[in-house]
Parts: sequence; structure tokens; C-alpha cells
Amino acid sequence: MSRAHQPSGLAGSTTAAVRTGPLAGVRVLELGSIIAGPFATRMLGDFGAEVIKIELPGSGDPLREWGVHRHEGRALWWSVQSRNKKLITLDVRQPAGRELCLRLLDECDVLVENFRPGTLEKWGLGPDQLHDRNPKLIIARISGYGQTGPYANRPGFASAGEAVGGLRYINGFPRQAAPRAGISLGDSLAAMSAAQGILMALYHRDANGGCGQVIDTAITESCFALLESMVPDYGKLGVVREPSGTVLPHVAPSNVYRTRDGKWVVIAANGENLWRRLCHTIGRADLLADERFRTLGGRVEHMAELDAIISEWTAQHDAAEIDRILVAADVVYGPVNSIADIFQDPQFRDRDMLIEVDDPEVGPLTVPGVVPKLSATPGDPGPTGAWELGAHNDEVYRELLGLDDDQLAALAAAGTI
Repeated sequence: MSRAHQPSGLAGSTTAAVRTGPLAGVRVLELGSIIAGPFATRMLGDFGAEVIKIELPGSGDPLREWGVHRHEGRALWWSVQSRNKKLITLDVRQPAGRELCLRLLDECDVLVENFRPGTLEKWGLGPDQLHDRNPKLIIARISGYGQTGPYANRPGFASAGEAVGGLRYINGFPRQAAPRAGISLGDSLAAMSAAQGILMALYHRDANGGCGQVIDTAITESCFALLESMVPDYGKLGVVREPSGTVLPHVAPSNVYRTRDGKWVVIAANGENLWRRLCHTIGRADLLADERFRTLGGRVEHMAELDAIISEWTAQHDAAEIDRILVAADVVYGPVNSIADIFQDPQFRDRDMLIEVDDPEVGPLTVPGVVPKLSATPGDPGPTGAWELGAHNDEVYRELLGLDDDQLAALAAAGTI
């Protein structure tokens, strides 16, 4: 089902393979946990950046334990989120740990962190201190509400950010509780925003002779940025967009419809050519002359009646048959896929979005591929994340900072690494 992939190195090895890709030569220090920060650095690592991930000695990133479904006690998300990373342990709260962190950052291009605002400053690792030592350092900060404003010091998770940023309000059905998307969407949006900011800051620094800077990414604002026309619609017209369930309020037909075998499909025929094709395909060319459906405005006004007609047709056909009919008719359509359906979908296999790797802890493992697809410098999912805490301590501390056996032993004994 999944395409085999030969990783560019062995997970947990003491000497990582030389990275390739458009970000090869960029060194990133990850000082964060769970989703937003680690997802941002995972994207950078997929495209060749050398990512060094700091975890707290003894406990590590809580993501190691996240996930209801496990393989022999292992939460499999860790293998994906920490791929292409060198894992070290370091307690930056200790003076010796802070000094080691500063020395690491002297050798880095980017720092990514997702603590509550003020945490780095409390540890003596704020942007002012860091830029005094390394003016070219790019510091990406991800938090619930941003580094400033009246909410800056509030704890922030994706759930709250999606709510405050407006996404939750328009999700779901009218007059019902606002549901979540089924994933930590706000965290992932913030991670992608931070990664974009890092790339722009790198370009500014390296192509234009610029210096380092701070990227201030808020979960709330990453969600708010997706609100399409809602800001001018309200600011100018006083219109509040309400949740609309499965339909697009001003476009028809565009909805989900149930098939004879109990599956759901999306059909979107909201352009005139698409509308004509759909009518002929479902054997209802008479609808083209129906005054209710003659214009887009009429189809929107009579959306419920139109959806009932299309639902009647889909209820007479299995999903596979609908796929064959609508694809042949060139009508915009898509099955509502579960993850099991995706594993069977040839599009994902052909596009290398289901890749089989050999995880040293759990064996063969299917992992998501890399997005986006670059023609000249494609990304590489690389090795899965190592499971051993501090798996790359020797490599990083010896090769990058020049520490010897006695120094490493003393730091370990003190709980610093």
C-alpha cells in the first residue's frame, strides 16, 4: 500500500548522514514541545535543515507519550514529528545548561520555541541576550496570543486559539456547539506560519545582507488569517458569518451526499458548465429549464430542494459507481475519505504521501510524505525520530561544542544533560 523509502540516515545513529535539500546548511535549535514548535522544525528538517531538538533530561517531550493507539507501548506520532532531528537532553534552567544553550545558539541560524511569553527571558535567553551574541540568529516564537497584547501572558492551546481567532464560531452547524476539526488545527497553522516566517527571515538575512530578527507567531492570529472576507464584510456591512454546516451559504450545489452503500461524497457543481454537466449526468436535464434553478442565485435560494434531488440520485448508486460516473463527466467530486480509504487511494501512493520506513523500535512503519513537492530540491522524510533520550548527545556536544568525556560525565551527573 505504501511506497518504500530509503532514509538518508539511521534513526538514533551517533553520526547523522549529510543532509541535502534547499535548507541544507541551515542549523536549527528546537526548544519546545508537543505540536507547534516541533511541527515547524519537522517541516524545516524535511527540506534539509539540521535540526537539533532539546528535551528535558529524564522526561523528554510529552509528545513521546501522546496517542491512544500504541504499538508495544510506543506512541507512533513521535516517529513522525521527530524525524530528521538530532535529539539532545539539556536543562536550560540550570546555569550550566543555559551556558550550553548559548554556545549551541552561537552555532545556529534559527531558534524555534513555543513556551509562554516571558519564559525565555526568565531563563536569561531572551532575544536581546541572544542577539548580543549572535546578531544573525532568527528567533521564531510560537504562543497562544503572541508576545504582546493584553492576552500575551495567558496559557494558550490550539483549542482556545481556534475559538478566540474565529475558526470555531463558523465551524459546525447553526445553533449547535462549535466542534473542533478533529486535529489540533491551530497548532499546525501556527507551525506553518512560523516556518514561512523563518524562510522569509532567512532570505532577508542572506540575500539582502540583513541581520537576524524575531518572528512572533500567535495561534489566534494564524487562525484569524484564514477568515477570508469576514473582516471587511463585518467592518463595512455589519455582517456576521454564521456556521453553515456542510454547505457553502452562497453557492449551490455544493454539499455532501450519502451513497447507497452508506458513504459520503462531496459534489460541487457551482459553475454554469459544471451545473449543466451534472444535470445531464444524473438524468435531470429538465432542471436546466426549471425557473428555480436557472441562475446561481436561484439555486442558492432553493438549495434545500436542489440538495434533495441530488441526494435522491446518490442514494441510488454505490460510492464506487458515483466515482466512475462523475469523474467521467468531469464534475467536481470527491469521496469523504477515512484514513483507511486514503491508504487504498492510488493518488496518495503515486504522490509519495504514504511512505514505508524502517523504524528501529517498531519495525516497518508507514509515515506521511513531504509537502510541498519541489521539482529541483525535493524534501526527504529521512529517518524516523530516535526513541532514546539524548540519542545524539555525544554527536552534538562533542562535535559541535568540543566537550570531552570528563565534561560530559560531569554534566550528566549534575542532571544538566
